[in-house]
Amino acid sequence: MKNKQIIFQHLGIIDYQKGWDYQTQLFDAIIAQKVKNRDTLNPVPTPNYLLFCQHPHVFTLGKSGSIENLLLSETELKAKHIDFYKINRGGDITYHGFGQIVGYPILDLDNFSTDIHWYMRSLEEVIIRTLADFGLQGERLEGFTGVWLDTGNNPRKICAMGVKTSRWVTMHGFAFNINTDLHFFDYIVPCGIRDKAVTSLSKELGKEMDISEVEKNILRHFETVFEAKMI
Repeated sequence: MKNKQIIFQHLGIIDYQKGWDYQTQLFDAIIAQKVKNRDTLNPVPTPNYLLFCQHPHVFTLGKSGSIENLLLSETELKAKHIDFYKINRGGDITYHGFGQIVGYPILDLDNFSTDIHWYMRSLEEVIIRTLADFGLQGERLEGFTGVWLDTGNNPRKICAMGVKTSRWVTMHGFAFNINTDLHFFDYIVPCGIRDKAVTSLSKELGKEMDISEVEKNILRHFETVFEAKMI
């Protein structure tokens, strides 16, 4: 039986390492339950989670990324109070910071669809629908993950994505720039892409945004796209 309920938790502003550790704790527990379920006549439905948070300034480098895309030395990172982590998601380097909605879906895809392509396109669809609420046309850019604006003329990434999966359980997720200070992207080659710009919702609309309003829209669209119920 598929469990289509998703436990939503807002972690507020949380240190990156603490957030990563908490994700890992939930991720490992779901996998352990799946393994246990194989050896019982009464399997327990596996839970799903969606975590929202913001992180203090941090750069994270995915397992397929290149350290050359970090343009600051260790000394410069410390001087600017930016943390740096090599992590176990896909993708290259990205930035997390204040004014950004970071979403970590920790889902058992056996409850939804065991198709990573479907999962990534579904995450993108949630953000595309959210952007439409604010009058912007979010788009996919062939060959790249995430959500973009104006792909035919001046491609600008507004939401980066990178995930890890094991036994069809997901972790990591998306970083949606809302009121983000985009100057921090000058210190990296974002996602390893040298010829594309990064933008934010506030830059595109020319005003400071209410992050809580954007979060509510994301949750609503997440329920629709994933045919799920937030609890």
